[in-house]
Amino acid sequence: MQSKKKRKVYVYNSETDDDFSGMNIKVRKVGRGFAYSRRSLLWRFLSFFTYYFIAVPVAWAVSEAYMGLRFTGRISLRKLRGGCFLYGNHTRPLDAFLAPLAAFPKRVYTVAGPEAVSIPGLRTLVMLLGCIPVPTESGALPRFKKEVEDAVRRGHCVVIFPEAHIWSFYTGIRRFPSVSFTYPVDIGAPVAVMTSTYRKNPTYIPGFEAKPLMTVHISRPMYPDTTLSRSGARDALCQRVYGIMRGTASAAGNYNYIQYRRADEPEKASEA
Repeated sequence: MQSKKKRKVYVYNSETDDDFSGMNIKVRKVGRGFAYSRRSLLWRFLSFFTYYFIAVPVAWAVSEAYMGLRFTGRISLRKLRGGCFLYGNHTRPLDAFLAPLAAFPKRVYTVAGPEAVSIPGLRTLVMLLGCIPVPTESGALPRFKKEVEDAVRRGHCVVIFPEAHIWSFYTGIRRFPSVSFTYPVDIGAPVAVMTSTYRKNPTYIPGFEAKPLMTVHISRPMYPDTTLSRSGARDALCQRVYGIMRGTASAAGNYNYIQYRRADEPEKASEA
């Protein structure tokens, strides 16, 4: 008789502050002098080439060979004309690969923490690929906001992970603040939701459980409610996105590869 395999358990104290990415990066300053906008002909050419001829093929290969990626609802995003915002739950360090495949051929820019431009030797590469790092100083916020909104006005897709921190293979949806929903409200841009869920991997290796396969569900685009105040429209949009994520995650038969438990909760027996 086979013994039951014990699930990996992550214990957390805060849904909004704890991170389980496994990456310990010393954060560099993203201040007033950070070069967000680079519009030289050479930079634009290198950015276009790196994104479409290197990053997108690599993302496709990794998604096929390693993630078992499937999409549902992608056609609604691809039919959308002009720029948009795409909000997703944050369950893997490889989440940055998802949106370029979902929105292709639309160009994707990703709002990321300052850690993304703090890895030695990779700052230029991630900026070429469309990273828009969140500032570490308030003086850089106007330039950051302008960069986000300009990307959408130019017809691109801006991806935001409002949960901020990575919880690997997490099957729930964590609460997130409404602050990042100010951008679509201010420019009246459409918003779509990208919810990642997991399927059990059928690969069988004795004594080893293969990592689950990923499905990404894309919602139909929606617009901010223009009848509400700025803060009201922002909060309402946040609640709609959160509701869509929760509904999708609970209805998709999410496979629980890693268990998450609050530090003040009693330990439960691991599932098989």
